Amino acid sequence: MILKPKLLTTLKDYSMQTLLSDLIAGVIVGVVAIPLAIAFAIASGVSPEKGLFTAIVAGFLVSTFGGSRVQIGGPTGAFVVIVYGIVHKYGMDGLVISTFIAGILLLIMGFAKFGTIIKFIPRTVIVGFTSGIAVVIFSSQVKDFLGLRVDKVPAEFFEKWRVFFEHMGTVNYYALFLALLTLLIIVFWPRVSHKVPGSLVAIIFTSILAALFHIPVETIGSRFGELPHMLPVPQIPKLDINTIRNLFHPAFMIALLGAIESLLSAVVSDGMIGGRHRSNMELIGQGVANIGSALFGGMPATGAIARTVTNIKNGGRTPVAGIVHALTVLLIMLFFGRWIKIVPLACLAGILVIVAYHMSEWHSFLELCKGARGGIVVLLATFLVTVIVDLTVAIQLGIVLAAFLFIKRMATVTNVKFMAREIEEEESAEERPINKFVVPAGVEVYEVDGPLFFGAANQLDEVDRALREKPKVRILRLRDVPLIDSTGMHALKSFYHRCKNSHIHLIITGLHVQPLNEMIKTNLYELIGEENVFQNMKDALSRAGELIGKGKS
Repeated sequence: MILKPKLLTTLKDYSMQTLLSDLIAGVIVGVVAIPLAIAFAIASGVSPEKGLFTAIVAGFLVSTFGGSRVQIGGPTGAFVVIVYGIVHKYGMDGLVISTFIAGILLLIMGFAKFGTIIKFIPRTVIVGFTSGIAVVIFSSQVKDFLGLRVDKVPAEFFEKWRVFFEHMGTVNYYALFLALLTLLIIVFWPRVSHKVPGSLVAIIFTSILAALFHIPVETIGSRFGELPHMLPVPQIPKLDINTIRNLFHPAFMIALLGAIESLLSAVVSDGMIGGRHRSNMELIGQGVANIGSALFGGMPATGAIARTVTNIKNGGRTPVAGIVHALTVLLIMLFFGRWIKIVPLACLAGILVIVAYHMSEWHSFLELCKGARGGIVVLLATFLVTVIVDLTVAIQLGIVLAAFLFIKRMATVTNVKFMAREIEEEESAEERPINKFVVPAGVEVYEVDGPLFFGAANQLDEVDRALREKPKVRILRLRDVPLIDSTGMHALKSFYHRCKNSHIHLIITGLHVQPLNEMIKTNLYELIGEENVFQNMKDALSRAGELIGKGKS
């Protein structure tokens, strides 16, 4: 796969019309990104400007070095849970270092061509942790949505809700009014205009309302104080072996989640524009973006599906739109950043409630609940562990459960069956006549159907247990075995030795290339003997007749 940024490819046939479309889309997405960047930062337990720094730096680098035409990068709701946990345990310095290491891991994944990683993550796991994240985000916004007077909100899910219920008597109805007003504006504003985002309209309207009428609600300024109006000087995080050891696990989870989210977003955008992203280059772009975000003291970043879709719907068709989006956020922060402090936190809570609703994927959740029992177990386990325990544990558990279920299904597909005394075999697809082979007395034929791997290798043991009388010759038909792994080969070798110890001649027929190569490598081919390995049943039965004849003589 080509390791070349999409920006370089698209600039070859760039036109003024394309530039105009990208400029319009980039400005609109930049405006959309501001309230989301601030909201995600606050929900993650860091100050608002960290979200803006991430949207600017990471957004610029994702579009410059990424492998998608229309990907918009920045902070997303998917990271809220994991970032909050890192900040709570290791502080902001720990988050910066984790983001930096995650960027390096993403670079390694890209250069190692792990761009197809998304294909190996089951949908039940993705929907499970995404829906779980939505519940956690919603829970994290209850305090500001209701304006509750709570000094410190616990991190644990059930403890958090216990505290909320205990403080229901402290609801600030002004904050509740602004939060509900935000919801109404976001829901109904698209009927007025699709160009100006409802979240921005809600922020401007509720901020002016709160400032003009001196509404007693908590604002960004009252909680966080004055915010910087420019980018900080980049600093390389201080790394040592102990720090890397302590933060490698959260960094790996940031990298894995970032890879999943960015590639999902790229796949969605491909479907909308009829394009094809470069998955490995996209991972490299995400790696560069996260390193850049860490240097400027920002948060983890990935491809943002909602902002990417907004970019496409407003005419963005090249990475230039993403670059314009980042520059728009920068200019607004430089010239209008002072006004950010008057934004009511209840308004941001309302925005995040809408984000949580869209993230919940409840339609997909309910649809998957109607599927196979194993898939439901994976879905619910991933969802519940995300909500109750931890996102990193949930992803690991979900993938492990899904892997075991897959192995179990594959093991049930593979079976070893005893063939009748008359065998019907169609020699080729072109030959319609079916040849019948009679199996002589003293010969037993077994056929393995499916891959002989570690999940199904024990089925060869059942052959000896099912035997009433020992045959003189045993033919093992492997025409439907596409592959054999090391455990399967060990089982086959043990099967040969059991036959030898019982004075049973073993004949193999119908080998494919991979199983044949594995037998040669492990010396099993030599043990069985070339004279006992055949490609068709006719020759195998002929050899069995010879061996029985020798035994009689």
